Amino acid sequence: MSEKIRRSALYMPGSNARALVKARALDADVIIIDLEDAVAPDAKASARILAEQAIVEGGYGSREVVLRVNSLDSVWFSKDLDVLKKCKPDAVLFPKVSSAKDVMAAQAALDEADPSQTVKLWVMMETATSVVQAGAIAGSAGIANRLSCLVVGTNDLAKETGVAANENRAYLMPWLMAYVAAAKAHGLTILDGVSNAIKETEVLVRECEQGRAMGMDGKTLIHPAQIAPCNTAFSPSADEIAEAQAIVTAFALPENAGQGVISLDGKMVELLHLEMAKKVLAIAERLRD
Repeated sequence: MSEKIRRSALYMPGSNARALVKARALDADVIIIDLEDAVAPDAKASARILAEQAIVEGGYGSREVVLRVNSLDSVWFSKDLDVLKKCKPDAVLFPKVSSAKDVMAAQAALDEADPSQTVKLWVMMETATSVVQAGAIAGSAGIANRLSCLVVGTNDLAKETGVAANENRAYLMPWLMAYVAAAKAHGLTILDGVSNAIKETEVLVRECEQGRAMGMDGKTLIHPAQIAPCNTAFSPSADEIAEAQAIVTAFALPENAGQGVISLDGKMVELLHLEMAKKVLAIAERLRD
């Protein structure tokens, strides 16, 4: 299980001072201060100043604060890197990562800006090449020790490939599952792409439930109204908690001591189910704190 609970990760434009202040009171687990897509070219400079001020001032409580920079090969990146020399977000999100080489370049940039090694590395999976290189990208965590999270960019992925991103995301599904498998194989958190349906809560909920079912740890969001439904979808339900507690209780019974497989309510339950149940209860406990 990830060391952090990251059910909801809200993008906030770095150029919007009021939004950065408002984010301190929102229930998102992660605040992503964006210097890339959400900021027009002529607002990049002022966005850097505002982002730096927000991170230095803090006040975000237990929320993780992540800074999304512009791509490594962009004309804006060197200035973004200067911001990281003056402030320390919890992580930096690099867009358009398509290979292990890109990961290593991002790590090298962070090493330059943050010699203390405190800032984590997150990467965007949003290109066709990132699909076929998903294993290599995630596997680079063995060398790039800062790498901790993969973030799916479904809009850019659909744009680059021409794949229809309909409500069921049927044509994206094989690629999303490839990302999940790569992340889980290397112990990384993975966050689902955004839902563009701001006012259609049922669409968001459906995507959240779909993402959780496929193994996503959480979802990126574009509007504060999406936070509550997302947190609910990625939190253990009362039924899940009750079932998990029943499994833990059953394995703790004297007659089941040392058993690898038991019967519970007419179902076969193995030690792997016990491990999963303990994870559910641990998450529920941390959410109560």
